[in-house]
Amino acid sequence: MSETTAHLALPFIMAAQAQKHVTHNEALRLLDGIVQLAVLDRHLTAPPASPAEGDRYIPASGATGAWSGWDGSLAYWIDGAWMKILPAPGWLAWVVDESQAIVWTGAAWIPVANAMGFIAQSASVAVARGPNNGTTGISVLEETLTGLSGATRDSSIAIPNRAIALGVSARTVTAITGATSYDCGIAAEASKFGGSLGVAMGSTNIGVIGPQAFYANTPIRLTAKGGSFTGGAVRIAIHCLTCGVPN
Repeated sequence: MSETTAHLALPFIMAAQAQKHVTHNEALRLLDGIVQLAVLDRHLTAPPASPAEGDRYIPASGATGAWSGWDGSLAYWIDGAWMKILPAPGWLAWVVDESQAIVWTGAAWIPVANAMGFIAQSASVAVARGPNNGTTGISVLEETLTGLSGATRDSSIAIPNRAIALGVSARTVTAITGATSYDCGIAAEASKFGGSLGVAMGSTNIGVIGPQAFYANTPIRLTAKGGSFTGGAVRIAIHCLTCGVPN
């Protein structure tokens, strides 16, 4: 008969065993470390200086100190010392600082969304992934341009280099003053994503274009019409497709 359980390696209490509470407490300690697994971080290579009782981490590649050789394992701070727990394929963990679930494949921890082929909702997601991690993605980049002033205003965000732009949408979130309308575009084409747009609060525009590839990071430009900007705010969103090279 094995001395531990098949999957979680919990120690059995053996017949005629002395100090049975030691074995029982060890099993409880392991269960407490494994069940409903949530780790604080998976990118540290050295243990934190002042861990709290019950803290759990996944040591990153090249782990040092008390975590040396523990890459990808679970590091569990219990009773004043680090305990190493080896994960089995299919184990799930919630990563607190990333707010995402990951799964152990037997070789690496990967996001559950990737393992299951889900499409997550975020600012930039891969909707297709090849065996060597080449990706096709969709991105939405947003910025609120406040305190509009002068003849033009360029965004800090940009259509990424080598992206395919689908359009730029805009919403006037604070009434624009000075100008009677505005264009939304880029430096070379002022109204590429919409011309003579509304200055009243709540005015919107969805500036779709025929998909176009961009070969440099390209900011969005708002151009005042009927006078210069003297105030107001516009929220913009860049909608584009992205390509990621394989490993």
